[in-house]
Amino acid sequence: MSFLTGFKKNLNRAGQSIMQKTGISDKTIDDEFAEEYERFKVLEQRMEKLSKEAKGYQNSMRAVSSSQVQIVESMDQFYDDLPSTSCFQSYKKAIQQIDTKMKSDMDDAYTATVVEPWARYCAYFPDINEAIKRRQKKLLDYDNHRIKVRKLIERPSDDPQRLPTAEKEANLAREMYENINSILISDLPKIVELRVPYVDPSFEAMVKSQLLVGQLAYDQLESLRPSFPGENENDDRLHDILQQMRDLSICGNV
Repeated sequence: MSFLTGFKKNLNRAGQSIMQKTGISDKTIDDEFAEEYERFKVLEQRMEKLSKEAKGYQNSMRAVSSSQVQIVESMDQFYDDLPSTSCFQSYKKAIQQIDTKMKSDMDDAYTATVVEPWARYCAYFPDINEAIKRRQKKLLDYDNHRIKVRKLIERPSDDPQRLPTAEKEANLAREMYENINSILISDLPKIVELRVPYVDPSFEAMVKSQLLVGQLAYDQLESLRPSFPGENENDDRLHDILQQMRDLSICGNV
């Protein structure tokens, strides 16, 4: 197709589209396609949102792990002279182990079982939308030729070949439109149904990864519990500190 021919086709399609939107020209309605297209668009919107949020969760977990390490590094400047058996050194070791485990195992597993499958599913959408655009172009071509035929029937031309030629072009346009339309009507439901093998296993993997993250933090930090006073003892210490502050008269009536 030459540039001029392609430009003329696009111009005709634009004109036909404008006339249909303004009600000047009628258009072909396919309820079956419209229903499948609506289901696909809802799926696309929800799936892209889900994929984005899954990636956001991963980035948040990375940020939490990184922030814990940064806190430890900052606190290390205050506790660097403590023995290796101190509570802080044990905490530092626990945080480092959590960060290492997150980076070496959990992050990669989450990427492979959640982020990548959902992103791969979303990667189908641009090609499908491109096919839908081609269908729309073929439909505009068909409607344009169909209307030309109707006008020639209503107002016959002096050239006897114009109507047969227009009918031939209309039939060809209809065939091209119906071919891509039937493919989409058949394939769009299949794309929608693919959400089950993509979403369900990854959802299970996501829940398990969240469980592992929580379990890892608990296992590493639970051992530090004996190093801290109990709740009642904490309350007594806080009361003593506040009383000392009152005695020094540096904080008003606390």
